[in-house]
Amino acid sequence: MNQYVIAIDQGTTSSRAIIFDHSGTIVSSGQMEHEQIFPQAGWVEHNPAEIWNNTREVIASALSKANLTRHDIAAVGITNQRETAVVWDKTTGDAVYNAIVWQDTRTQDIVDELAKDGGPERFKQKVGLPLATYFSGTKIKWILDNVDGARAKADAGDLVFGNTDSWVLWNLTGGVDGGVHATDVTNASRTLFMDLETLSWDEEILGIFGVPLSMMPAIKSSSEVYGSVHTSQLLREVPVAGILGDQQAATFGQAAFEAGEAKNTYGTGCFLIFNTGEEIVHSKNGLLTTVGYKLGDAPTHYALEGSIAVTGSLIQWLRDNLGMISSAPEVETLAAAVEDNGGVYIVPAFSGLFAPYWRSDARGAIVGLTRFVNKNHIARAALEATAFQTREVLDAVNADSGVPLTELKVDGGMVANDALMQFQADILGVPVIRPKVVETTALGAAYAAGLAVGFWKDLGECSANWAEDKRWEPKLDKAEQDRQMRLWKKAVTKSMDWVDEDVK
Repeated sequence: MNQYVIAIDQGTTSSRAIIFDHSGTIVSSGQMEHEQIFPQAGWVEHNPAEIWNNTREVIASALSKANLTRHDIAAVGITNQRETAVVWDKTTGDAVYNAIVWQDTRTQDIVDELAKDGGPERFKQKVGLPLATYFSGTKIKWILDNVDGARAKADAGDLVFGNTDSWVLWNLTGGVDGGVHATDVTNASRTLFMDLETLSWDEEILGIFGVPLSMMPAIKSSSEVYGSVHTSQLLREVPVAGILGDQQAATFGQAAFEAGEAKNTYGTGCFLIFNTGEEIVHSKNGLLTTVGYKLGDAPTHYALEGSIAVTGSLIQWLRDNLGMISSAPEVETLAAAVEDNGGVYIVPAFSGLFAPYWRSDARGAIVGLTRFVNKNHIARAALEATAFQTREVLDAVNADSGVPLTELKVDGGMVANDALMQFQADILGVPVIRPKVVETTALGAAYAAGLAVGFWKDLGECSANWAEDKRWEPKLDKAEQDRQMRLWKKAVTKSMDWVDEDVK
């Protein structure tokens, strides 16, 4: 009885349910991709109903594969793609518009308008974030401003907002039949609306955006019982007891619980999180200040984050848009066929540049092309782009923290790529370490939920589960490292100042 914890990982490209045992080992999982909707250039959407339906399917799949029932599950944890905004009618349970995804750039005009008074860092001291299309706040405003009847319904108190954690939680706990409308501090810290010190919604900023306070979910800790699964669901009466935004969840799953510890997750995008402990550190080098985690009534832990928009999705682009490969693993085979990138650098600024530049006017660029270059060089340059971007973010972390990282823990889908991980170690000049359980995002959510119900008694038990799988030591000499970074930085400048008023 109650020998396992299940984590729902609602990600950018798929939803998964993963069941873990007490040792943090995966027992079974279910996964379903959902449609990526691109109505026009720069717009990225998901269907919230599809996400919820898939969530139920993957829970059933994970339970079925392990021959388990709800009686075997001690708690449910949720982790999610952060900043992806859903606005729904709490009386009908229907979203009023598709979920607007974190990568979406349609709200640039809203950002520009808000930045006229105080610049892009107008609210940064309070919320830790610059004004950018990335965060949930501008997406909510866009929906209220552009969906017929939405603002009137919001003012009447009928509409509510949530990142996808809140959407899954609300539906899981009953939806229109008493569903819990809440989020955790890590997700709340990605909206532009939460005061980092008080952990509450800032009514002045909400007013400036024109978003009613009544729309916002209750802010809870990352590890407490929010409610129980509704009786209509497979997991009925199991407590939902943990929520962490995906990057914070991965940090938690890597057992990076203390100040000075860090991890980098290689997924659709790339996200490096550096734990600053109970101190709020305001970046001077283009990083975000965010909440790392909060366990029940214990003190809040904060973090610096370097967010890179396009890493794994660059490989998907080679596959889906260019047809250069038929499956993602092929890119490693192509890249291995050449000794170097042939002088080619790819700057994948498909959604502008995120950390440390925050340049919405940037667009993707492939530079250094000659007749010598073939698809193998392009493949290698695509992989290397991830490593170069990570190096720039890590340089910013080192500058802000004053304590250079001596090693980097890594996770996410791309860490299976040996060539990428070796080049990452080479360009960073520090060891790169992969854990045995690479599904650290789901594991972190499981830990948060399990801690709340006593399945794990403390962080020490979770730390004891972490084990090293593979380590890559740097092999590149300093002169070559510096040369490569010089050329990369030159390539980045070629991607900037691309968007004029008449260019979308």
